[in-house]
Amino acid sequence: MKKWMYVIFPGSMLALFLVFFMSHKKEMEEREAARAIAVKAQQDDAAAKKKIAEEKAHVDAVKRAEDRAKEEADKAATKLATKMAEEKKIKDETDKALAEGNESAKKAAALEIELDRLHKEKARLNREAFELAQQVELAKVARRNAEFDQQRTVDMISRKASEGVLARLPPPPAIPPK
Repeated sequence: MKKWMYVIFPGSMLALFLVFFMSHKKEMEEREAARAIAVKAQQDDAAAKKKIAEEKAHVDAVKRAEDRAKEEADKAATKLATKMAEEKKIKDETDKALAEGNESAKKAAALEIELDRLHKEKARLNREAFELAQQVELAKVARRNAEFDQQRTVDMISRKASEGVLARLPPPPAIPPK
């Protein structure tokens, strides 16, 4: 009997299990069907919510894209306007600098002409001064020559006068005897 115990107890337990299992199997299938329906309803609800959220997200994405495109267009327009303003400012400054440069070049050319004229005037005055100094020196030389000539003539006259007959004194008279 001992051998049969190993088969009877597990067999009876299996039979008891199968009775309970079969009786609850129908309930379990009904619960499973109800749960499947609930899960399906939840999935449908979630899908509907997801679809609504996706539509909202799509609308928001389109709106954000439009806003971003508008902002980018505004930024591009602002950037273009600032670039144009900077270019105009640079062009105005360049034109002003070129005008000042031209005016300075004209002044420089006028000053160069004036400087050249003054150099020529200075050279002319230096030449005149040199010529006048030369004339003065020639006049001094002529005066000196004239003085030498006068001195020579005076010396010659004085020599002739001293050598001449009239220039000799007559011998002194004899001293009378006493």
